[in-house]
Amino acid sequence: MTESIAAGRPLPAAHGESRLRVYARLGKLDVYDYYLGIFLALAAALFPAGSFGARQGLVLAVFLAGEIAVLMAMVALDDVTGFRDGSDLANYGPDNPLRSKARKPLVAGTLTVPQALRFAWACAAAGAALWAGAAALAPHRPLWALVAAGALFAVSLQYSYGLKISYHGFQEVFLVALGAVLVVVPYGLVAGGWSGFLMVQAVLFGFGPLMFGVYSNTNDVAGDRSVGRPTVAALVSERGNAVFIGALSLTEFLVGAVASAAGVAPWWFVLLMLPATALRARQYVTGFVRGDIMTARRIGFAVHRLGVVLMAVAGVLAGTGAAG
Repeated sequence: MTESIAAGRPLPAAHGESRLRVYARLGKLDVYDYYLGIFLALAAALFPAGSFGARQGLVLAVFLAGEIAVLMAMVALDDVTGFRDGSDLANYGPDNPLRSKARKPLVAGTLTVPQALRFAWACAAAGAALWAGAAALAPHRPLWALVAAGALFAVSLQYSYGLKISYHGFQEVFLVALGAVLVVVPYGLVAGGWSGFLMVQAVLFGFGPLMFGVYSNTNDVAGDRSVGRPTVAALVSERGNAVFIGALSLTEFLVGAVASAAGVAPWWFVLLMLPATALRARQYVTGFVRGDIMTARRIGFAVHRLGVVLMAVAGVLAGTGAAG
């Protein structure tokens, strides 16, 4: 396999798997969790009644298409770096049967590095064009939204490629910021501003990918340490990492609880989010009490998706005033 890759010749895709599907795997299209933030922006933008029309809907749709392209570029570049430095070979190789190498086309040998790079830069160009189009179509273009979108675009492409920001720390902070920006920027383009409650939702939305990302990092600690990628899991002891993730889980709950108590969010918001809070606790017990990190990681996806549904409901209830 390695000889074929080195020669720039990809191995044939798995039986019945098209080249398009291989590129979809490279772009991680099956992990759609960041894209769900558009529903929170939509739920908030629907109110007051009559303020949302076809133009606003088109802006959100174009922004979402650009978001998908930008994130596909980011993860493809991440795969290129992970393949080149050997961390993906360690984390998805035969010594780690819990991770499927089919999810990493470079490791599986179904794509070459030049093919992955061409895909990444094509996605980046498409994302830039689509976001520019969304801004041109938008009824509002607040400076903060344009700056945030531009910064996110630049940082995403440098996350693990080029400047390799994630190799210098800040990975966990970036994951939260990425999610938050993908909620508030499209809302800003259609509504012209943002609210304290929307910002609370945006931060909690960013916590979702963070809270399955840190479990992935826990599983991948050996590979990350071998290439000097300073995730918290790679920098601290097993106990220290368990404490860190427990603290993150508690912080996530406190964001909603404090916002409800302070009046930034409706008083009932923390109660509405309790099903997600309970599932988050189950995730921690599964990972660090029962020792099943990969099952805990999968629970993290369920927590995030449930949280998005609950926050979208909260946005509608707050907008209509139905819950007082």
